[in-house]
Amino acid sequence: MNPLARIGLIVAYAVLALAALGRSSYQISTKFADAPLAYSASALSAVLYAVIAVALLKGLSQLALVGTSIELAGVVAVGTLGYIESSWWPDETVWTGYGSAYGWVPLILPVLALWALLRTRRSAQAAASGRR
Repeated sequence: MNPLARIGLIVAYAVLALAALGRSSYQISTKFADAPLAYSASALSAVLYAVIAVALLKGLSQLALVGTSIELAGVVAVGTLGYIESSWWPDETVWTGYGSAYGWVPLILPVLALWALLRTRRSAQAAASGRR
């Protein structure tokens, strides 16, 4: 992966981890009973963003690939369920509205990360098969 792209992804995931951690910590500590599913989803997203950032930092591409896949599935699921059954999400989460409160970065970022990770994997596989 291009070093600048990797750094950009690490920074983006670290910032999202901090933002989601701040949001979920406040929500859980002040009003958890109002929307436990929504606030738990925000906390889960914070943990997932941190795991992905560390995986990218340490070069654990398989973990980053799995993490970004889970993230994309979560954003799509929570975003869709928020429109289908809004009573399940009485308050916003990081992934509500497909991440609209965060400028849709939670929806766009995993797509970019998956693209970069898969592209790097394919390049490595092509290089390995060419050496044989």
